Amino acid sequence: MFLSHNVDTQVGTMALVPQIADAVKVPVIAAGGIADGRGIAAAFALGASGVQIGTAYLLCPEATIRPVHREALLSAHENETALTNVFTGRPARGIMNRAMREIGAISDTAPDFPLAATALAPLRTKAEAAGRDDFTALWAGQAFRLAKEMSARDLTTMLARDAQKRLERGAAQG
Repeated sequence: MFLSHNVDTQVGTMALVPQIADAVKVPVIAAGGIADGRGIAAAFALGASGVQIGTAYLLCPEATIRPVHREALLSAHENETALTNVFTGRPARGIMNRAMREIGAISDTAPDFPLAATALAPLRTKAEAAGRDDFTALWAGQAFRLAKEMSARDLTTMLARDAQKRLERGAAQG
């Protein structure tokens, strides 16, 4: 995230990667909105040297997310994420919950990083003890529905194979 104000003007990954790749002489790592082999292959085709994936791994058993976060990932709809600064003081994408709705997803009153997390901690602890996600940071990228409940090793293997197959198919057609 490059912007902290007026974040709705932030350029998306797939539009940004080729511009950066054309402008610099160092490797470009694509990150954001990539959660399957299609996204990986697209990032490489656009000039990325590597890809960083986050959200796709959240349902892996190795992920150390809270139970309420896992449940939110499994039950939320695609249109239920938004950029928010209420949990950290900096913009990041998460699944909408009570804190984001009542305070506002982006709030001028959110404490600066890293104080925002401390400010919500007592509310989060009580809510989670009751099985509620009202004050929990439910981090999730827009492609969170592509996350898989499988080991991180198996997911990595699957993603790499799918991306490789797509890249080879594209090279054969081009």
